[in-house]
Amino acid sequence: QVQLVESGGGLVQPGGSLRLSCAASGFSLDHFAIGWFRQAPGKGREGVSCISSSDGNTYYADSVKGRFTISRDNAKNTVYLQMNSLKPEDTAVYYCATGLIATLRPDYAYWGQGTQVTVSS
Repeated sequence: QVQLVESGGGLVQPGGSLRLSCAASGFSLDHFAIGWFRQAPGKGREGVSCISSSDGNTYYADSVKGRFTISRDNAKNTVYLQMNSLKPEDTAVYYCATGLIATLRPDYAYWGQGTQVTVSS
């Protein structure tokens, strides 16, 4: 059974950092692309970052470029999203998803349940 579980969310002050984890089970992450998305209240789901399976290429939304870093640890079957210099507008539920193609569009077959990130003073 394919399963993705996000963790690492929480409350952080503006300018702070968080590292989100996406742990996979039921399949090997190294054969698939992983995307991170977020959804704020009243807004649509936004692609944040993704990493390909074949060459490890990474992609970022302009809104997070230079602040967020996606990485994968195939030995732990886990993908991470390091988030630095967080802003209040980063507040959202963050989801990871897996599929064949790395894209910032929500064209992924499997999704996690999400983890809340709140940036507030």
